[in-house]
Amino acid sequence: MTQQIHDPSAHSGSAHPRRWRILAFLGVAQLMLILDVTVVAIALPHIETDLSLSRQAVTWTVTAYTLTFGGLMVLGGRIADLIGARRVVLAGLLIFTAASLVTGLSDSAGMLLGGRIAQGLGAALLSPSALSLVVSLFDGDERNRALGVWSALGGGGAALGVLLGGLLTAGPGWPWVFYVNVPIGLVIITALARMLPHRGVAAPRPRLDVLGALLVTASSGALIYAITRAGDHGWFTATTGWLVLAAGIGYLAFVTRQKSARSPLMDLALLARRPVATGTFLILMATALMIAVFFLGTFYFQHAQGFGALQTGLLFLPVAVATMLGANLTGRAIATAGPRRLGVAGLLTAAIGMAVPALSMHPATVVVGMAIAGAGTGAIFVVASATALGQVAPHEAGIASGIVSTFHEFGASIGAAVISSVAAASLITDTLSGFTNGFILAAIAATVAAAAAAVLTPGRASTG
Repeated sequence: MTQQIHDPSAHSGSAHPRRWRILAFLGVAQLMLILDVTVVAIALPHIETDLSLSRQAVTWTVTAYTLTFGGLMVLGGRIADLIGARRVVLAGLLIFTAASLVTGLSDSAGMLLGGRIAQGLGAALLSPSALSLVVSLFDGDERNRALGVWSALGGGGAALGVLLGGLLTAGPGWPWVFYVNVPIGLVIITALARMLPHRGVAAPRPRLDVLGALLVTASSGALIYAITRAGDHGWFTATTGWLVLAAGIGYLAFVTRQKSARSPLMDLALLARRPVATGTFLILMATALMIAVFFLGTFYFQHAQGFGALQTGLLFLPVAVATMLGANLTGRAIATAGPRRLGVAGLLTAAIGMAVPALSMHPATVVVGMAIAGAGTGAIFVVASATALGQVAPHEAGIASGIVSTFHEFGASIGAAVISSVAAASLITDTLSGFTNGFILAAIAATVAAAAAAVLTPGRASTG
């Protein structure tokens, strides 16, 4: 089968005339979802003080969003396949925008966490359905470039969030970290409601496998929570073990259900396809490495160097620019260079970038190293998306996008849990050894992943 990611043919004459404008609005919407993790992280000390939050409530301010976001994305992608991505995108945007307003108005921990859960629900509907639209609106080399833009916004969003969080928190105050989503969300809803094509869903429309949806959502939620919790409480605690076991049993029950259900949530053969399996592995690695850069850099600048939130945000600008540049260039080159070469090159670049601060822990070398690593991870994001989604059929685009997005959250959770554990010494004392060990581990992980990508990633397929 010829891989679409290498098909240089021009887009068909039926291409939507406003597809690039639609991509711009969808990209900004996705950027809001990514930003909502890092902008909140910067504002947490102020939120904690104003609302008198406990340590557990502070942690759940971030976790409630990512857990709901990651746990429900497969379900969001399947709903997009069943009722149409256009409806799900608009519904997700509306929920996310309204929840952002509620969260900004919070005057208690309960209202804050409820708003964050609702934001996660909106994000879980929006993210996979938006990516599904990108896949369906573009084809051939245009799809590669579109995924390059998409990945650039997602990859650079974490670094930009540090700057935006610092600006808003130091300026109008922490509620504006959430309020800023409201006018942007309303503008995007209005624009997309007018521009998105009304495309029918294949008839007869199958019913949603509710039991399968509950099983995969609960299992994903349990696994993400176990990984996130392990960063604070340890990998080998009884609770972590029981959560992982429960997730494993849930996934096994989900597989059994999919084989017997009249209208299964997903075709399990999709996960067995080499491009999809490889793409999910790469997206997990890219996100884990990106979170490692964000976590180590943020805490090094603020804990070890004593920099403020705004100054830290400004130091992340080169990282954001490099990430977007790496993604954009990869999106343009993947059709000719092929995903294998670029995937390996991206991972090796990330490894080199991580090694720079490991060898010299100085603010200047840390910024340079993180920027190099950012360029590498930006490239990996594009290769991962193009590889996983390049061959999916239109009726599979939503669920495939949901799988990719779920592994994005798995990577974030794993990266944060592992790196926080390795760097713990530097978070509670004045030593830099924890930060150094964190960068060393990330460099080794990227190098090993590069070797795996050289074997697993499909090479260029001949066209025609």
